[in-house]
This record gives sequence, C-alpha cells and structure tokens, in this order.
Amino acid sequence: MRGLKKKRRIQVIVLAFVALALATGLIGYAMRDGINFFRSPTQVTEAPPPPTEVFRLGGLVVAGSLERGQGESVRFSVTDNNAEVPVVFTGILPDLFAENQGMIGTGRLVDGIFEASEILAKHDESYMPKEVVDALKEQGEWKPEG
Repeated sequence: MRGLKKKRRIQVIVLAFVALALATGLIGYAMRDGINFFRSPTQVTEAPPPPTEVFRLGGLVVAGSLERGQGESVRFSVTDNNAEVPVVFTGILPDLFAENQGMIGTGRLVDGIFEASEILAKHDESYMPKEVVDALKEQGEWKPEG
C-alpha cells in the first residue's frame, strides 16, 4: 500500500513538470513575434540585423531629410547624432511627427534602408521615448530641456 502511494505521488510530480514545461514552451512560441528589440542608428550601422528580423529603430528625425512621395509614402533619416539610417514608410504619420523630434519605428532593415511598418512620435513638447533618451545618453548627446 505504501509503495503505491509513493508511486502515485511521483507520477503526479512528473506530470506537473511535463505540464509546466509544455505551458512554458507554448507561451514562448506564442510570444516569438511580439518581441521587438530596440536599436539606435549607431547600433544598426555597426551591426546590421538580417532583413528577416523585425526591430525598433529610434532617434531624432534629421532636419531637411523629410521627403513626401506619391500617396502616403514618406522618406526621411533618423540619427542619434553619431550615425544616420534612411527610413521609408508608407502610411499616415502621427500628427506630432516633425524634423528634429524623437521617433520610434518598427520594421526591417532591407539593403541599408529601414522599411517601417509603424511610426510613433512624441506626444507633447517635453516627451521623448525612453529608448531614444537612453540611446542619446549612451552617445553623450542627451540635452534635457529646461
């Protein structure tokens, strides 16, 4: 009788570990497309990611680089005051998107050009996305307003 209880307890523990491993694997599989790493323009130029990798690029929009094309097509460059990356975006830009302002884009780097699928811009006069602030601080270019 005693051996049967011990055997049953071991089976329950093993089953619990298998269920936990399966749940962890399924969660990781479901989240694989939802994780986008942030990169600054310097990081992108020094170690370009493969064209299949979706990532977030952030920095300041270079003054004089904004070109509007046919329809909703837009071209501009993003900088962290150390390196520049050209960006192409087809869609409607946020209302507060402007030159010399912070932005973050989600997309892929194809042939040296960042093809953005989404663009986010600052939402008021004093806001700068945290990732952009961190990248500018790392480059020694961060100058807080005030």
